[in-house]
Amino acid sequence: MKTPPVVELTLPVLPDMELAATNTAEVVAKHMGLDEEKSAEISMALIEACINAFEHSESDKQIEIHFKIKHDQLEIQVTDKGKGFDKSKVKIPKIEEKIKSDYKRGWGLKLIQELMDTVEFESSAEGTTVTMTKNK
Repeated sequence: MKTPPVVELTLPVLPDMELAATNTAEVVAKHMGLDEEKSAEISMALIEACINAFEHSESDKQIEIHFKIKHDQLEIQVTDKGKGFDKSKVKIPKIEEKIKSDYKRGWGLKLIQELMDTVEFESSAEGTTVTMTKNK
């Protein structure tokens, strides 16, 4: 059996660098024959994962993104070398409170889980990896 192709990106922590990731995601999705809706969902989830890595890892290093193209699925891993986090302590905001608030952030993890078919988080003091999949 042939080894599935892997696309690897290393992005510095710079403003708008998540857009380089979404451009790559769009090319990969097109290569796989994914429709526009799935491609858009992948891009939105990837933007959230990148922004979370940039903002919360407290690392000024880069993040790594691996796109693994499988027969019927795309797996994306976003890895940072930051401080890590405890997912059980992340509170999903209440919609009623967010609507009234000027601070609209805080939806990233929930949004990623809604947009992708599976999402797993591995985190330690050495960094965090978010593994997301989208089925064909």
